[in-house]
Amino acid sequence: MSRAVDREIVRLAFPAFLALVAEPLFLLADAAVVGHLGTPELAGLGIAAVVLQTAVGLCVFLAYGTTAAVARHLGAGDLRGALAQGIDGLWLAVLIGTIATVLGVLLAEPLVATFGPGPEVAEHATTYLRIAVLGTTPLLIMLAATGVLRGLQDTRTPLVVAVAGNALNVVLNVVLVFGVGSWSGLGIAGSALGSVVAQLASAAALTAVVVRGARAQGASLRPDIAGIRAAGRAAVALVIRTVTLRAALLVTTYAVTLGDAGTDQEVELATHQLALTIWTFLAFALDAIAIAAQAITGRHLGAGDVAATRAVTDRMLQWGVVSGVVTGLALAAASPVLGPLFTDDPDVQSLLVPVLVVAALGQPVAGVVFVLDGVLIGAGDGPYLARAGVVVLLAHAPAVLLLPVVADGSLGGLVGVWAVFVTVFMGVRLLVLVRRARSDAWLVTGVRTLTP
Repeated sequence: MSRAVDREIVRLAFPAFLALVAEPLFLLADAAVVGHLGTPELAGLGIAAVVLQTAVGLCVFLAYGTTAAVARHLGAGDLRGALAQGIDGLWLAVLIGTIATVLGVLLAEPLVATFGPGPEVAEHATTYLRIAVLGTTPLLIMLAATGVLRGLQDTRTPLVVAVAGNALNVVLNVVLVFGVGSWSGLGIAGSALGSVVAQLASAAALTAVVVRGARAQGASLRPDIAGIRAAGRAAVALVIRTVTLRAALLVTTYAVTLGDAGTDQEVELATHQLALTIWTFLAFALDAIAIAAQAITGRHLGAGDVAATRAVTDRMLQWGVVSGVVTGLALAAASPVLGPLFTDDPDVQSLLVPVLVVAALGQPVAGVVFVLDGVLIGAGDGPYLARAGVVVLLAHAPAVLLLPVVADGSLGGLVGVWAVFVTVFMGVRLLVLVRRARSDAWLVTGVRTLTP
């Protein structure tokens, strides 16, 4: 049994791993290119990236909720229904993306100002954000289409699109930022523009695959208002869960601006941006098993097989622990050499090493947290995840915001902030998810019908 489970996990998780690693390369490529423009530009990218990641992260339900719903229909033998729900998800992505884009363009400057950066950093952040926000709708479409394919147990297609999209992004970033020949390029604006073009191309490719499948099964491609509204209502719990997690990350970034450990604020913000980007990179890598968990859990529960669901969950937890240990050791070993890849500033390079060591210590916990999160999302246990997210935020926010006040720089400044992030934020997440996984409340079988 365990060998069959392992094969299925590998079949789904390995392509998902490669695709998920490729996704944050959009920001890693931007950071690597922009970092060589200067520290103010990199700090500006850091602020804009947090805003963009929050906006897109709030809509991760387009992938997660769709994966679970489609997988349940697949397990119940209803492929046409699965694809019909997927099309509703695509239209919902277009609707939300359009609204978010308009708001992002109009509110770019005040959003950046909330982080309290200096004038030069604020200018770079606003420039990047106003252009990059145009890629919001394509990104949300990518999330929804990827969720459909994962629910259909297809993680290879998103991988191919992710690799091609990131290759295009790297080329466009280098050319548009630094220019070619006598053209000097667009600077940080070119990095944002290159990412938008790559995101448009990726969204078009994934949408074409889903549309072709829907046509083959006779599912309608027209917007179904009732279906879109039902999908939106069903996603509320996952939105709350995501809001609380993103709020915790925003609070952590804000805490960096409060501390004063004798290091220039631009250096701390730039270092935090690099550390958070690398953390996100590793989080997506560990999340590959969680993606497999969503697809497999949804399919088994859709088929009414509780025993198989339990067995797969136990096995994936073992995978999560091992993966977390491996990524933690790799990050700690690589911490001295990662800084020069992204910036020429020696102060940022020096500060990044201890921050990454702290982040490395949290990787084994992250491995378990991401797997359990994926299992419960696959089970459609959104209401509990929403409540758990509120508990995590209420525990983490006071701890990280009070640190700069009570420590007065004695606990290492940015290093201390990251220590709180790893111990409180990740530790409380671990506790609430393990508690739920040990119960039977989330083991609900059959296809959950969305009612308008």
